[in-house]
Amino acid sequence: MRVPGKPNITMLNIVSPLAACALLAFAAAAGHGGGMSVVLAAALIASVLTAVHHAEVVAHRVGEPFGTLILAICVTVIEVALIVSMMLSGGTGKELIARDTLFAAIMIICNGVIGLSILAGGIRHGAPEFRVEGTNPALAVLAALSTLTLVLPNFTTSAAGPFYTDTQLKFAGLSSLILYGTFVFIQTMRHRDYFLPVGKPGTAEHAAPPTGARAFASGALLLVSLVAVIGLAKILSPDIERLLANAGAPQTTVGVAIALLVLLPEGFAAIRAALANRMQTSFNLALGSALASIGLTIPVVAMVSIGFGLPLTLGLGPVELVMLVLTLGVSILTLATGRLTVLQGVVHLVMFAAYIFLTLVP
Repeated sequence: MRVPGKPNITMLNIVSPLAACALLAFAAAAGHGGGMSVVLAAALIASVLTAVHHAEVVAHRVGEPFGTLILAICVTVIEVALIVSMMLSGGTGKELIARDTLFAAIMIICNGVIGLSILAGGIRHGAPEFRVEGTNPALAVLAALSTLTLVLPNFTTSAAGPFYTDTQLKFAGLSSLILYGTFVFIQTMRHRDYFLPVGKPGTAEHAAPPTGARAFASGALLLVSLVAVIGLAKILSPDIERLLANAGAPQTTVGVAIALLVLLPEGFAAIRAALANRMQTSFNLALGSALASIGLTIPVVAMVSIGFGLPLTLGLGPVELVMLVLTLGVSILTLATGRLTVLQGVVHLVMFAAYIFLTLVP
């Protein structure tokens, strides 16, 4: 992650999120057509890049791992809002949105983002280092969360099919909160040093942090950027659904598209951190995002499902189960030594390509 020594808020970083919000308000009031959709898509990308910039400033001010935690929670708020809004809108396949989006988030992060980060860091820095004592606990929590929420529903007997009963859903939501809350406590308080970047004299991590005023301004602009991202993503989601339907893509690709949109800020930030030889920060961003995606999303969608009487399918299909087991198993091997090579990045990227291919050609 690039860390500025004496950062200044450029006019572009101020205007970009404000202009995106103005476009969002205009599109919400007047609607949008083909040409406007292209403009909105460009504004979405600009908002993502701006969010990454301001998140880096806030992260450098508050220090690791608090900065990466802030971005993870902000991005998860976007994800939850999109999932809940689509669940409440009704229609065919809406009971699958939460499952498909969460599974896509795990695949995108653990294979796509981590694969690209390892590849980028390995090409530029040879064999980047990270703290095993920080990444392994994160992976353990991710394995527990994904199994409790996406695997077990296929094997319980209280309800037929890949569903949880309301009681089981409440337990899954509470378990997710406990696991994620405990992880955050360990990450930020009890064993914070496990998640700090590996120190290297003369690197950018030692640059002077931004002032409090600069960090506060960036925090406010980060929120504005994230509001723009979620609003633009919601407006563009019907266009994405139509595009996928016209292309003959399966229903599950909607969840992939949502996850890709939501994870853009953290994906960019994680890859930039790897390029700056801060692999621990990259893993904090990636794994923290995956944990927040499940640990905070499941309790909310569980409450919405129970409160509004909406069906909620959580259990994965056979192909998805195999991909999840493969991803977790390879990730354990990747994070076992504290050093990385380009080969490990290629392995994860090939698995990501397999996931995308099997989603489009099931």
